[in-house]
Amino acid sequence: MTGSTNTPYRPAGTLSISTALQPYEGPWNKRLAAHLLRRAGFGGSPEEIDRVAATSMNAAVDALIHYPKDTGLPGQPSEMDPQYAQEVALAFQARSRAVDDATVQMQRMQIQQSRQKANLSTIGWWLDRMINSPAPLQEKMTLLWHGHFTSAMFQKGITPKEMVDQNWLFRSNALGNVREITHAVSRDPAMLKYLDNARSNKDHPNENYARELMELFTLGIGNYTENDIRESARAFTGYSVYGPLRGGAFYFNPKIHDDGNKAFLNARGPLDGDQVVDCIFRQPAASRWFAQKFLNFFVYNEPEPQLIDAVAEQIKKNDFQIGPVMSILLRSNVFYSDRAYRALVKSPVEFVVGTQKLFGLKEVTPQAIGALNRMGQVPFHPPSVKGWDGGATWLNSQTVLARENFLNFTVTYATQQMKSATMSASAWMPMTPSLSTKDTTLKLVDAILQGDAAPASMAKLQAYLEGNDSSALGQLSGENFEERMRGAAYLSMAMPAYQLN
Repeated sequence: MTGSTNTPYRPAGTLSISTALQPYEGPWNKRLAAHLLRRAGFGGSPEEIDRVAATSMNAAVDALIHYPKDTGLPGQPSEMDPQYAQEVALAFQARSRAVDDATVQMQRMQIQQSRQKANLSTIGWWLDRMINSPAPLQEKMTLLWHGHFTSAMFQKGITPKEMVDQNWLFRSNALGNVREITHAVSRDPAMLKYLDNARSNKDHPNENYARELMELFTLGIGNYTENDIRESARAFTGYSVYGPLRGGAFYFNPKIHDDGNKAFLNARGPLDGDQVVDCIFRQPAASRWFAQKFLNFFVYNEPEPQLIDAVAEQIKKNDFQIGPVMSILLRSNVFYSDRAYRALVKSPVEFVVGTQKLFGLKEVTPQAIGALNRMGQVPFHPPSVKGWDGGATWLNSQTVLARENFLNFTVTYATQQMKSATMSASAWMPMTPSLSTKDTTLKLVDAILQGDAAPASMAKLQAYLEGNDSSALGQLSGENFEERMRGAAYLSMAMPAYQLN
């Protein structure tokens, strides 16, 4: 559980490709309902899981796919971009020497403070949406696209507003057409800045976006040539971004666009960026690239080539419209198979948001954002254009310790909130003794892990509740109940199954 290898892991077992994507018709229960909520969202409270388990699989998937609007949630962070006008003014003053050094230094400190506030506000805004949105699949797909079409806040002058606008691009098209998302990303100011296309011109075409568009976003290595990169870069010249004082929006500048003939993949002519994208999506490799992406994200790592081909066929059949493909995948035999169950490592974001939902905590704290940093995944700050490696790389000695510390803090914080009546006590975590230690153990493990704990782990948890190896108060009682419940909840979440989706 603490390895850091990049080697993909395919779960043990065999695949029946003839039935893999056929609708699942087996028993529907709490474990599978929780599985669906973890994969197509960020998990849920025991009460939410019970509600989903009480309906049918098809009804549960329908509710996720045909999600409601989240009009009750804030459309943007409370603090965003106050520092950029200041930065422009400061740069002008410094060049003109209109202010003294002490004033410049003070203004720089103020800018840094504003920058930090905007950063925390923007990160917290999206995490709170993940927790509270009535459309969890929409937010999960937004997270997928954010890790796929990556950009990073503050790098290369990217503002929080530009990252929020990109975030809304992904959210608005969460289950839409991936070809159209790619068209939109090719005009997105954050992306054009991040991959240096905003100043690309016919005299000096920049190849960064053209390369990553094919290598990481749509086709994969081996499905294009270096000449395709050069020709694509020429096609994307003139895709520019206005400066912050002019609104920072995308604009096409024909004066610096190379309108000469180009030879890109199997297309010829005076191609522009839109035509390049359309040509990419006519390649067989495009549907396979996204099929592999969805299987790795929602089902299990290192999916079999036959399974990739089967999903790719559905993507082509639906002309890259993702909603129908996800509808098939979330109802499929392979999705509900033993091989897929708890076969993925929770990302830090999934871990934190799922824990908040478990306890009914509606807002993330600065401590949670700090914990995400130590776990290795902060929204809006991917480590590189490749996004996050994921899988087993999420778990090493440092990140596992960060997860454990976050759990300890969250359990304590949640029980304090319950005691102060700022939130109601979770039914699964009573604050006064009413059950035997055996029944309390079963209730906790059922609520937190849907019973996915080894008998030896259950025995240890019950022994802890009974005070074994404890010098304080011995048996469970009214005096030590709250402390023991906090400890038992923490120990349950520290079990291996809680690290897995």
